[in-house]
Amino acid sequence: MYNHRSIEQKWQEEWQKDDLYKTGETAGQNKYYVLDMFPYPSGVGLHVGHPRGYIATDVLARYKRLQGFNVLHPMGWDAFGLPAENYALANKVHPKMATDKNIINYKRQLNLLGLGYDWSREINTTDPDYYKWTQWAFIKMFERGLVYESHEPINWCPTCLTGLANEDVEDGRCERCGTLVEKRPLRQWVIKITDYAERLLNDLDKLPDWEEPIKEMQRNWIGKSEGAIIKFQITNSKSQINSKSQIAKNSVIPAKAGIQEGFIEVFTTRPDTIFGATYLVLAPELISNLKSQIANYSDVEKYVNKVKNKTDLERTDLNKDKTGKELKGIKAINPATKEEIPIFVADYILPNYGTGAIMAVPAHDERDFEFAKKYSLPSRCVINPPIAMVAVSGDNSLDEAEQLTKDRYDRVLKGQEVYEGDGFLINSEKFDGLKSTEARPKMAVKFGELMTQYKLKDWVFSRQRYWGEPIPLIHCDKCGVVPVPENELPLKLPEVEHYEPSGTGESPLANIKDWVNTTCPKCGGVAKRETNTMPQWAGSSWYYLRYCDPHNDKELISKDKERYWLGGPLAPRSSARQRSEGGVDFYVGGAEHATRHLIYARFWHKFLQDIGVVSNSEPFIKYRHVGLILAEDNRKMSKRWGNVINPDEFIISHGADALRVYEMFMGPFGEAIAWNTNGLSGARKFLEKIYKLSRNKQQTANNKQQITSNKEVKTLLHKTIKKVGEDIESFKFNTAVSALMILVNKMSEAEAIAVDDFSQLLLLLAPFAPHLAEELWQEKVSGESIFKQPWPKFDPKEAKDEVINLVVQINGKLRDTIEASADISEAEAKALALKSEKITKWLDGKKPEKIIYVKGRLVNIVVK
Repeated sequence: MYNHRSIEQKWQEEWQKDDLYKTGETAGQNKYYVLDMFPYPSGVGLHVGHPRGYIATDVLARYKRLQGFNVLHPMGWDAFGLPAENYALANKVHPKMATDKNIINYKRQLNLLGLGYDWSREINTTDPDYYKWTQWAFIKMFERGLVYESHEPINWCPTCLTGLANEDVEDGRCERCGTLVEKRPLRQWVIKITDYAERLLNDLDKLPDWEEPIKEMQRNWIGKSEGAIIKFQITNSKSQINSKSQIAKNSVIPAKAGIQEGFIEVFTTRPDTIFGATYLVLAPELISNLKSQIANYSDVEKYVNKVKNKTDLERTDLNKDKTGKELKGIKAINPATKEEIPIFVADYILPNYGTGAIMAVPAHDERDFEFAKKYSLPSRCVINPPIAMVAVSGDNSLDEAEQLTKDRYDRVLKGQEVYEGDGFLINSEKFDGLKSTEARPKMAVKFGELMTQYKLKDWVFSRQRYWGEPIPLIHCDKCGVVPVPENELPLKLPEVEHYEPSGTGESPLANIKDWVNTTCPKCGGVAKRETNTMPQWAGSSWYYLRYCDPHNDKELISKDKERYWLGGPLAPRSSARQRSEGGVDFYVGGAEHATRHLIYARFWHKFLQDIGVVSNSEPFIKYRHVGLILAEDNRKMSKRWGNVINPDEFIISHGADALRVYEMFMGPFGEAIAWNTNGLSGARKFLEKIYKLSRNKQQTANNKQQITSNKEVKTLLHKTIKKVGEDIESFKFNTAVSALMILVNKMSEAEAIAVDDFSQLLLLLAPFAPHLAEELWQEKVSGESIFKQPWPKFDPKEAKDEVINLVVQINGKLRDTIEASADISEAEAKALALKSEKITKWLDGKKPEKIIYVKGRLVNIVVK
């Protein structure tokens, strides 16, 4: 048994002393940038689930170094925001003190794992030298009109006492604390991320090396909808509806509030159903705009107050009872039918979807149908389902649509049942007979304006908390809002004793008069600083850039270093494949950030491209998500359940190398899997077996008597070299470790192991168990670090199987499997298949029409 404690401590100190992982920009050497999502340094430290991604990137980084790449593998701290502040509040300690202490502990734990980070590039989002450039980028957005002040209702967490972006809300609850979120009108700063919605969506096609489910999550979050804005005139209004909408044709700007003077604007993806619109529904948040025209406003107001604190999830739940209140005294005119139709307020309509107003078509929308039934509103079918229309027209283009039974078809036509699919228009005057897909664009233009709508909303960027980047804006009564001059950045967060959130909608910074009161940079008059702070996502939206140039006090990143590390036009290519886009070569993190951090980072990067800071449009070339490591009880690790497992104890008892090997071996990288201490013990035994090989069966480089390489070992070794390399590249670490285990077992069966074979094994092991590999390499092979050696190359001839299993089929059905030489020719394979007794029996005298051969795999005999 080897002493892992002394070995691991020894090499961690040696590597640090030798600056083994320190990276520079080396001309002519291919670069490779591998990145982890940097952690929030919480007070509890790492549990065994956290290192899974860090170990994986370390394996990849070490492998790439051995391949000869100039590897950038940095680490830093995402230390601003609610997690750090809430921890500090709970433990009655200042956030800065708590954060600094937590970082020391995190760094200690990461180093215990032997992770090869270049600590000379370490960054911290709370460092003024870092957030100077977060503030600088914000000012550039402000100057270009991407930042605006809003007083609209936003998500408010009554526990965290701060506003939240849509991305911070999960199922109607605060992502941080789980409290039901309220809607509260609040002054806040908002970034127009929606201006980039189309680019964020389209540029996903530039990312072939991203996992498709992650891209699909982003597509759904951006939520592009093609439809129309249609105006419904309000009957008692003195204003007359304009002949043309004020919204530009083919606009890609999301619609705003749906009540304008004299009319209501609705957004619909189904303008082909407008003749079936029998009432309008408004979101409760819009009703105050019609106060003077609603006869029963006091009743309506009571209803609005009753439902205003419901979560979006509660309001849109398809299974809940629909409630509403008719607005008496006003009607709307359907622009297609010219009929007066009632207007309702209902909680199932959200203000942030479309315009906050919908045209209700009960015959063709399930929610509208249920509401209409409850309030005895008419339902008019205007889409004829395909069942009868196919027979009448002979058109089979609607085969993919829902085919209805005759009974249900009759009920749909009578407005007694809902049909939400496409079909042919009826009861729609001159549009009758058109297919839905043909009618939609024509009717959108006839009755309104074409519109592209997005589910993505502008980014609420204010937090009413202390622990965040100060927003670098100044309020002047004479000049308005003025940015802090660039030469005065960073605007530092003031040091305070009391930082508790006020709960009033103002940040605690508002109470620091010496900091708040200032002079206007434009006129020199009396002014006040902005007291809201930035969200935690601000500093993490661009941190990968700062790693490339962490000590630059003149610019966010220099052009040369950006092009070198981010793969711009002047950078050496990191692979044989020419890329049109650059970026971080490989990024690893949690899937839960697909619709938050990854969207924010992509937006920030595109903005920086627009102002010339970066040379490409996407920040990350390749992205893989890491699966959770669950506790042994199969639940997510949490202090609440008391099932958190600290890695420190296992590093002491089993060793960092054993923990690394186990976490890579325990299952497919992207899948959740429960921790099993027995599995960790198995990984330890595997390493001990390698250590025994070095003691019992391995010749040293100085032995005079040379040991001839075992033929079976040599063949398997070359197969393993091929497989381990391919598996690391594709993040199939569990099968790579499995292949190493098979090789070690084969070596253990041999009488002795040649030094060349053993050295190749150590090189394959080095990314996974770096301490043991380094120890045995320098003891048995060479005094130079194993991580300065070249990755082994496999010989295709040696890696080739000598014998294969040849599948034999008749008309595509498996009938026999034959052992054959790996280099068997096509003619030999066909002849061998026809000689098989099983095949002869199945052919029963029939002569093959043709025989298909797939090299090295199968023979398929085709007969009548």
